[in-house]
Amino acid sequence: MIEYLILAAAAFFAGMLNTVAGGGTFLTFPALVFTGVPPVAANATSAVAVFPGYLGGALGFRKEIAAYDRKRLMKIVAFTAIGGLAGSLLLLVSSNEAFSVVVPFLLAAATLAFAFGPRIQAWASRRSVGKPEGALGTLLVSVYGGYFNGGLGIVLLALFSLWGMRDLNAMNGLKNALSFVLSGISVATFAAAGIVAWPQAVLMMVAATVGGYAGAPIARALPAPVVRTIVIVVGASMSALFFWRAFA
Repeated sequence: MIEYLILAAAAFFAGMLNTVAGGGTFLTFPALVFTGVPPVAANATSAVAVFPGYLGGALGFRKEIAAYDRKRLMKIVAFTAIGGLAGSLLLLVSSNEAFSVVVPFLLAAATLAFAFGPRIQAWASRRSVGKPEGALGTLLVSVYGGYFNGGLGIVLLALFSLWGMRDLNAMNGLKNALSFVLSGISVATFAAAGIVAWPQAVLMMVAATVGGYAGAPIARALPAPVVRTIVIVVGASMSALFFWRAFA
């Protein structure tokens, strides 16, 4: 019962974080590992737990998504699905031991991406290179997202800036749409492979949805720098903890 309370609390606050600023994976994944779920299964279960939030985000930006050029959107979605499937399959062939070694670096990279996200995006926006339908960048980001979801939104926004996109609402709409597609592929792959801890996943999906709803007024009340600091501290702490677990 205590373990389920820990998971519910982690998912609730993860839903709040994702609504306010992002970074919910910094809570859901460590909580699952802490309660005894093997690292690979914990990563898969965490992906299932946060999946409903992407659908809500995509629906919230449906006008911006509908306004995007349909042919380009279909190309990007196709590359996203291919990359997401490749990343998900890569996770399936990773042993728990190997993934445990990689996870601290992934968490640290996601934390740095979040911490320096605005600077990365500003730098990228000054260098409009590539095309919206370019395959390489989309595939690489999608493989990362299929393998480990943390910090995906920040990386996608930076990629869109490199494409030359400037409208933040359009970028957020595309980000949520691609995140939903990628996560859908991942969830289907993990479910078919039987590595999802479903009791924990269902509990966390409900708690994350409630937390996401509760996070809306907090997002309006808290100053953005405070929220970002909280997420960065949580991410850095979880990175340090997993480095200690892997190499101590």
